[in-house]
Amino acid sequence: MESKLKKIAIIGLGYVGLPLAIEFGKNRNVIGFDINKVRIQQLKQGNDVTKECSLDSIKSAQNLKFSSDLVDIKDAEIFIVTVPTPIDKANQPNLEPLKIASKNIGSILKHGDIVIYESTVFPGATEEVCVPILEKESGLKFNKDFSCGYSPERINPGDKVNTITKIKKITSGSNIAVTEEIDELYSSIIVAGTWKASSIKVAEAAKVIENSQRDLNIAFVNELSVIFDRLNIDTVEVLEAAGSKWNFLPFRPGMVGGHCIGVDPYYLTHKAEQIGYNPQIILAGRRMNDNMSSYAAKSIIKRMIKANVDISQSSIGVLGITFKENCPDIRNSKVVNLVKELESWNVEVLVTDPVANSDEVKYEYGINLVAKENLVGISALIVAVGHDEYRAMSVSEFSAMCPIKGSVFADLKSIFPKEALQDEGFEVFRL
Repeated sequence: MESKLKKIAIIGLGYVGLPLAIEFGKNRNVIGFDINKVRIQQLKQGNDVTKECSLDSIKSAQNLKFSSDLVDIKDAEIFIVTVPTPIDKANQPNLEPLKIASKNIGSILKHGDIVIYESTVFPGATEEVCVPILEKESGLKFNKDFSCGYSPERINPGDKVNTITKIKKITSGSNIAVTEEIDELYSSIIVAGTWKASSIKVAEAAKVIENSQRDLNIAFVNELSVIFDRLNIDTVEVLEAAGSKWNFLPFRPGMVGGHCIGVDPYYLTHKAEQIGYNPQIILAGRRMNDNMSSYAAKSIIKRMIKANVDISQSSIGVLGITFKENCPDIRNSKVVNLVKELESWNVEVLVTDPVANSDEVKYEYGINLVAKENLVGISALIVAVGHDEYRAMSVSEFSAMCPIKGSVFADLKSIFPKEALQDEGFEVFRL
């Protein structure tokens, strides 16, 4: 029961760290720390630009404070790290945020403290990468003066149903005593319960394969989509027919982006290559999914050319740029790749999105978002993200944007009835 008295510092207040800080802050003293001073000021005002947490939910955490000053977290006894772990341009793990967080914690680490990592990593990263930094910066000895744990995040951005307390939590620790304490800590807020892994490495591996499994299943249906398109068969109809069997897995083709599914497999393959194994299936799935944006763009252009559209004098409207529906997160959005591929054909591309931050999109990708009302007289329309606003639109509204009969309508999320679109005169493309 000792952990109930300890003060917690949450390092990194993004999609993962903020909801966690709020839950713990309802019943114990918590300091939410982030090096982004603008983010801290926003949170102090109750404004979460990620839209994950409302003003009321932030206020509900009466014992939660925010800071960008290391001095304010030096008296914490439990440090939970929730910083991003992206990949670089060569698809290699970028552990710099994790290393910086470990260095900062190490500079204030005390005897008896616990450091828990939630960021997605390859098996062994906590003890091989983070612990040496903590030891060097603090002068303390691992498992003698301080302990570590790993409890992988399972946050689903934008999901208001499967929230943090309703998702079972994997827990692990660097020794028996701290494993029990960490499990007790998370059990105090996770209604869905916890799963104690036998070691930190097991917990790290469990996390990284969760999204790798999804990635491979999506890669399979993406390859089916390419094959069936050449056979002039509608992939969605095939999947619906096959789905009549009770054990058929309901995956759909699509562009795989975001900070998890499109990233995590590369962490696993990086570690595999380090130990002398050249992964085959995982990387094949990654190649398939990474190529879907280019494939979709070329398929759309091909249909426009077939319809005698002058590509150089045409414009294409793209609905949505975030990596998933109803969520402002644009990290690793594959819609960006789609836009860049279309632009390589010298076609004008107009992108709109009701939830994305236009300044952030411009800064990160150099794309200027336009209002949906500006999509007038376009030659093709692409529904790239299934935001609720788009799902509520009628076929006649799409026709008003594309007045020419035979215009290409690319429903990349397979949201709308194909027959209704065809009846309106659209040439329909679906993945």
